[in-house]
Amino acid sequence: MKKQQFGAGIWHFATYVDRYATDGYGEPRSVLDAIELAGKVKDLSVVDINYPYFGGNFTNEEIKIALDKVNLNVIGITPEIYTKEFRKGAFTNPDSGVRKRAHELITEACEAVRFFNAAYVKLWPGQDGWDYPFQVDYSTVWKNSMDGVGRLASENPDLKFVIEYKPREPRIKMSYDSVARTLLGIEKIGLPNIGILLDFGHAIYGGECAADSAQLAIDYGRLFGMDVNDNYRSWDDDLIAGSLHPMEIFEFFYVLKKNNWEGVWQLDQFPFREDSVEMANQSIDFLKSIEKALNELDIKALQEAQSDHDALAAMKIAQKALYKFL
Repeated sequence: MKKQQFGAGIWHFATYVDRYATDGYGEPRSVLDAIELAGKVKDLSVVDINYPYFGGNFTNEEIKIALDKVNLNVIGITPEIYTKEFRKGAFTNPDSGVRKRAHELITEACEAVRFFNAAYVKLWPGQDGWDYPFQVDYSTVWKNSMDGVGRLASENPDLKFVIEYKPREPRIKMSYDSVARTLLGIEKIGLPNIGILLDFGHAIYGGECAADSAQLAIDYGRLFGMDVNDNYRSWDDDLIAGSLHPMEIFEFFYVLKKNNWEGVWQLDQFPFREDSVEMANQSIDFLKSIEKALNELDIKALQEAQSDHDALAAMKIAQKALYKFL
């Protein structure tokens, strides 16, 4: 059996600010500092890295030296197309010059993906969308959303591009806001190297059943990546995985296993006040419990219960497997 790999966004090991603690929740860290911390997490194999690299003017070679020192690889590069420069959008910005700049930045990130032999370019167009009624022409915004991604994918057929959808924040209404809308856009574009990175927390606070969302993306051959965290369903809290919805996370991973999906299990968490290394270790320990529970799960009995839509029997089977290892 292939050993399960675990990963994390490098921002898990950064420090943060918000609109209240504008002085931050810790001393600023560079990406090199964050890599050093990530290397202290047991069983962490890969990281997703923001581009441009934060905290200094670092080269790919300098990043690689830092990664090699702590035995980490890169799974993806996330171009920062959601900063002040793109506050009116990246792909959907009304200024064609800003749209061009977004394209150029992502193209630079493509070179980093090639340098690190990473799995994909991750697109999180957090500023693409709108905030008010009558603010935008919806047809134009949606067309620009698809055209921007499609152009990149067609220019870089050797690379995979993943879209991480999210209901809202920072835009109140985001262009790629759900699994269904994102799949519609990807299928409309029609290129094989575009897929979804499914964030468990984004799915559930968007009112989705994350397991169903995963199945839908898999059915269309578009689930290229995933990450987990947890929230109270009203906001993207990015809490420690399993802290609030362990049973739903268990079902999410059951769907992945059922479909022989063998990608990296990644963390996308924001430890504002917690120790980032300890939080990552605890999260991976929880994911290892999920893995053990999946092996313990009575699949035949579960399938029989599901064939009759027997909720009580199905829950009892799932609970028996999961709670044994928590």
